Amino acid sequence: MSLADIQKINAEKHQSTVGLRTAVTIMERWGASREQMSRILRVSGSTLARAKAGNGVIALDNDQLDRISYVLNIHGTLRLIFDNPDNVYGFLKLPNDNAFFNGRQPLEVMSDGSFASIYETFRRIDGLRGAMW
Repeated sequence: MSLADIQKINAEKHQSTVGLRTAVTIMERWGASREQMSRILRVSGSTLARAKAGNGVIALDNDQLDRISYVLNIHGTLRLIFDNPDNVYGFLKLPNDNAFFNGRQPLEVMSDGSFASIYETFRRIDGLRGAMW
């Protein structure tokens, strides 16, 4: 393995760590519990603690990176839809009568841990801004 390959791997791990730390910060503002974060991001409690503390570099697999991406995209979409920070950070804790959510909170739906629930939650929220799928 060349030095360039090692540097690329280290850069990717650093980006993964920053992404995870950012997702944890956002999810804390959403009011997610540590257990919910673990299920949504498919990472252990100790990994969440390390990310929050900024301790070291954390290697993540593609599924975990995709989950982080969806959390970041949900947050970005909420920021486009709402001007009020209470709505940006509180929306996922509100009961939602959309047929997909059936009166449940979007955060609760995502917390089942399935990738499909995270994806569909993003899709429904993204649809609020008029996004076409």
